[in-house]
Amino acid sequence: MKRSKPRIIGYRLPGEWLVLLGASDADNDYLSTEVAQANDWWFHADGVPGSHVLLRAQEDREPSKDTLRQAAALAAYHSKARNAGTTSVHCARARYVKKPRGAKTGTVQVAHGTTLKVRPDISFATRVPATHILELTPSQSQRR
Repeated sequence: MKRSKPRIIGYRLPGEWLVLLGASDADNDYLSTEVAQANDWWFHADGVPGSHVLLRAQEDREPSKDTLRQAAALAAYHSKARNAGTTSVHCARARYVKKPRGAKTGTVQVAHGTTLKVRPDISFATRVPATHILELTPSQSQRR
């Protein structure tokens, strides 16, 4: 069976921060294990199924607390907690996110991180056209 092309959804946050997220368990696996770079930020809604979300790191600056909260709000929105009020979202550097050997598709373990409480929201984000997503993912040599 031929593997289908991953469906990665992209958003731009204020300050030109790029956020990528998976549309399925297989896409989440691809995003967290193939696309993620060590200094990227990884997000996932706590205790509910949802997208793995990456806030791409920038060489010259760190994201503000507001930027981290916006990425977390995107993770909450793209989860089963979309219609909830305040939701807990895990946040960690991608270097601390690993797929355990033999784990189900979309399952990862997070060694270090924090939890942010946010409301599911995408009003501040601009969707990146799907045709541009492949241009925004790193080449094989840039991956962790």
